[in-house]
Amino acid sequence: MKARVSGLHHITAIASDPRQNLDFYTRVLGLRFVKKSVNQDDPGTYHLYYGDYAASPGTILTFFPWTGLRRGRPGTGQAYATALSVPAKSLPFWQERFSKLDVPHQAVAHRFADKVLPFADPNGLRLELLATSEADPRPAVPAKDVPAGFAIRGFHSSTLALSDGTETARVLTDSMGLKLASQSGYRARYSAGSGGPGAYVDLLTDPALPRGLNGAGTIHHVAFRVPDESTQVAARDVLLKAGLSVSPVIDRAYFKSIYCREPGGVLFEIATDGPGFAIDEPLDQLGAILSLPPRLEPHRAAIEAALPKLG
Repeated sequence: MKARVSGLHHITAIASDPRQNLDFYTRVLGLRFVKKSVNQDDPGTYHLYYGDYAASPGTILTFFPWTGLRRGRPGTGQAYATALSVPAKSLPFWQERFSKLDVPHQAVAHRFADKVLPFADPNGLRLELLATSEADPRPAVPAKDVPAGFAIRGFHSSTLALSDGTETARVLTDSMGLKLASQSGYRARYSAGSGGPGAYVDLLTDPALPRGLNGAGTIHHVAFRVPDESTQVAARDVLLKAGLSVSPVIDRAYFKSIYCREPGGVLFEIATDGPGFAIDEPLDQLGAILSLPPRLEPHRAAIEAALPKLG
């Protein structure tokens, strides 16, 4: 028996300045600000969510911004880079935009059948725009300065950097049901569910990579999606039988989660698709209020007073 994950659900990274983070992901990348909440383990820190208009699983990039946090170092033992899916032939638009807005970026590279534009956010988080050769039917994120024909559709893939990918690959294939889709040099691509953009995980075992250090500009965890709670419970049983230490099910209000650290050191989450981000705000007003889980609601005044203003 294998866990039935269908792709990526969300990816959570670490930042330093919440205002700078909000500006970059909404203004520069054109993502929608879909939820303003707090780190449930540290309510004095924001948890900021960005995605498509409907806040769909597979599009949600989230951040814990600790003000003044030192910069980390992406490397082995971490989710190393996040690739966002954009339409074919859209990369010249983004190259021009990044140059105009002083966004650090590299030359376009080829990866399997696709073209990739690597760039970085203000904390040095490794991001990529991947002009996919595959069909990506997901709607464009509506944005003022980014035409729909060039706009981000959601995740394409997550790259995990590892000193040895053998055991990680075994967890992905034997326990989580992914399949090896492509391999070239130090990179191996695995596909979840029916595949396609948003369903890929790349294992990168380049010996030149340094050991990763946590801090601003690094990824905290990668979350995979399952359709419902029963599938999640079954996945938890599979991972436990594989010898991994797995958390109990945790209610995150917008989804339920389980966590485990895979053998290469990367923190994995498996999250349910529902109930979704519109349970406490109308869809057309997502991100307008500070959303708190019920257990923190009695402390709203104190939490709001301690958080930095976003605008």
